Amino acid sequence: MQGPKAYIEQNKDRFLNELMDLLKIPSISADSAFSHDVLHMAKTVEEALIAAGCTHTEICETEGYPIVYGERTIDPSLPTVLVYGHYDVQPPDPLNLWTSPPFEPVVKKTNLHPNGAIYARGASDDKGQ
Repeated sequence: MQGPKAYIEQNKDRFLNELMDLLKIPSISADSAFSHDVLHMAKTVEEALIAAGCTHTEICETEGYPIVYGERTIDPSLPTVLVYGHYDVQPPDPLNLWTSPPFEPVVKKTNLHPNGAIYARGASDDKGQ
């Protein structure tokens, strides 16, 4: 069995590509013009949970946007681990402060991030965890 560091290194490109695809979806929940994108993002998250090995998933309707739920029980005698994230983003306004389009992710090297960091709406919060 390989360790987590080896697994991450072997799958790094796939992980980055999956994140970049998520960042391209303008799932802006505060603007009803993007409702379709928010719902598309919910379905995309559910598909990612299935691909990650969840044996049960649900898109649970609410008064607002749906909750996406997934679970996998390996051994009921083991502790439960809960992972929370949200798949919507806030509006990227003011757009003139962006040096690249907010839903076209790019990797930039900066003094703060000399090895590079992904810049896009939701890259470090919402979709980037």
